[in-house]
Amino acid sequence: MPEHVIFGLDPLWLSTALLILTYAAIMSEKINRAVVALLGAGLMICLGVLTQEQAVHGVDFNTIALLTGMMILVNITRKSGVFQYVAYWAARKAGGVPWKLLIMLTLVTAVLSALLDNVTTVLLLTPVTLLVARELDVPAYPFLFAEIFASNIGGTATLIGDPPNILIGSAIGLSFNDFVQNLAPVVGVLIALQVMALHAIWGKKLRTNPDAQRSIMAIEPADAIKEPGLLVSSLGVLFAVLAGFVTARQTGLEPGTIAMFGAAVLMFLYVRRHPGADQSHKVQDIFGEVEWVTIFFFIGLFMVVAGVEHAGLLEHLAHGLVDVTGGDRNFTAIVILWASAVLSAIIDNIPFVATMIPLLKSMTPAMGGTEGVMPLWWALSLGACLGGNGTLVGASANLTVAGLAEREGVHFKFLTYLKLAFPLMLGTIAVAHAYLYFWFLD
Repeated sequence: MPEHVIFGLDPLWLSTALLILTYAAIMSEKINRAVVALLGAGLMICLGVLTQEQAVHGVDFNTIALLTGMMILVNITRKSGVFQYVAYWAARKAGGVPWKLLIMLTLVTAVLSALLDNVTTVLLLTPVTLLVARELDVPAYPFLFAEIFASNIGGTATLIGDPPNILIGSAIGLSFNDFVQNLAPVVGVLIALQVMALHAIWGKKLRTNPDAQRSIMAIEPADAIKEPGLLVSSLGVLFAVLAGFVTARQTGLEPGTIAMFGAAVLMFLYVRRHPGADQSHKVQDIFGEVEWVTIFFFIGLFMVVAGVEHAGLLEHLAHGLVDVTGGDRNFTAIVILWASAVLSAIIDNIPFVATMIPLLKSMTPAMGGTEGVMPLWWALSLGACLGGNGTLVGASANLTVAGLAEREGVHFKFLTYLKLAFPLMLGTIAVAHAYLYFWFLD
């Protein structure tokens, strides 16, 4: 516990107040969210809740490196014209019909998020989505909203799809196939329900004008490729990075390391044929296109959450979740599912899951051993991963999409997103509740 909090204030209450104020300021949207998060982080340190060392230790640099590395990879790859190619190809496959494109992008996002991870997926698909929406002269927001939801739902299905699953899998030795066998069925149902829900909300409203539709159908996708050599290099490095993600458990390499190394390799291939002065200009251009607002928002938010974690709030919440169940396994699983969903929408799900892991491990004997406690692990995974859809700050993928979109003039308002996303998220948790009850519980 912190020992040098200003004026001898209770660190638990002080850190909680700072967390609430930070989120209230983010929700008000009167000040840029990155500035708010960094101010909150600074107050956590200056008021004595955290030391500087503890604040730095609270930053998940694996996530920061993953985001930065993949942003660099995507920015260089974009210069080849491949995203324009994919955008035109998708639009033509959908016949230039926006609601068909909405369904196509939802399904592609879900599948890629399960096979790769949700942050990498939205980094690859957001530029494509923005481009095709502009060409079809339709609002990009519905497509981006659908991709956020599909990325978090799809990522729930596998070990590597979402960070909470990586933590849970590493803690108790679950394999890629364990997650697929136990969670993929409900993920498939949830994606189907998402498609129906979003089509009901936006499908009939998405209309393009005939001229834009004819124009995009007349485009030959292959004409969008500007630099074939760069395309080959970019795709080669991207596939190597994705292979690194899939084999990370065997190699022992973290996703952040794989992404940053891949970014360095592609930068080398991109600049090596140019003289020194041109290389410096090109590297500055590449780094200038990184979404630093999103990166520094994450850094600040990690520090704010580290403050409440260090003060003991997350531990109190974790023990409180279990205490209210009286040791009943079925009730405990349901409480963990709903509580982790709501909390993951408010605070980052990574420290929450990290706090819950030792608690669930300690419950193993009382729950009848490893097999008896497994429903609790699946409840934690479903709640933490699906709950990230509830707010704009609930998951890394959400903020990544919002940051890239706002750079192109598509605004993501916290409350606008919340009004639709939170009820839809609760609906997915209700389906997960039914799945847990009939699939895993007595």
